[in-house]
Amino acid sequence: MCTTYTLAQDVNGFWKGTLTMKGGCFPENHIELQITIKGETVTGDSYHYLDADNYIRKQLKGVYDAASKKLLLQEGEVITYNIPFTCVICIKRYELSYSKKGNVETLSGGWTGYIMGTQNICQPGNITLSRTKESLFKGFEFPEIEVDTGEIRLDFYDNGQVDGDSISVLVNGQIILSHQKLSAKPVTTFVKIDGSVPVQEVLMVAENLGTIPPNTAMLHITAGKERYQLYLTSTENRSAKVRFVYRRPR
Repeated sequence: MCTTYTLAQDVNGFWKGTLTMKGGCFPENHIELQITIKGETVTGDSYHYLDADNYIRKQLKGVYDAASKKLLLQEGEVITYNIPFTCVICIKRYELSYSKKGNVETLSGGWTGYIMGTQNICQPGNITLSRTKESLFKGFEFPEIEVDTGEIRLDFYDNGQVDGDSISVLVNGQIILSHQKLSAKPVTTFVKIDGSVPVQEVLMVAENLGTIPPNTAMLHITAGKERYQLYLTSTENRSAKVRFVYRRPR
């Protein structure tokens, strides 16, 4: 038991690298795997990304053979994403081997996959990752709200003093509000969500910073009988996000 635990510990953590992917969503196909191992069971997240603002995050499950230092990992549910509308999402399966030379630790192997929502196969490729101490996405968490209704109402207000803040709002990469000036009266829009589109990521982009930076907004959310209120802050370098996840009523 002790030997297995020690070997398994070698693979826990953050791994970054690249994968070969013909026709991928991004010009450079970066990948980050966040791995936690208990016994032979692997859980975690995978990020296929261009940068911290353009990515697909998926659940990750699998098994680890401590004796051979091999991992079999399967991507599952798409947790969230922010990608161009022309992109398709490939759900991947990885077969990886762990190695260490000097201070450099590597996971390498191949991957296969299929296009989400179809039976179409993605062209397989190779993947190489190295251990890293920190995640690119650590510290970029944003609110997540579960809803069981088909329509969400969003009301954006200027927070505090009205100072000329102007915003655009995107839902899953699609612009639904453009250059809207915030005031004491709400800027209102609606978001559809159901089992066919179970994740809706709302991005508030600062078009200016007003006279009192940064660009701040109060967001009132109405989801069926539920009410929420969020304080959002965005700058020229980082947008504010909130993610809605549909859970079928029981």
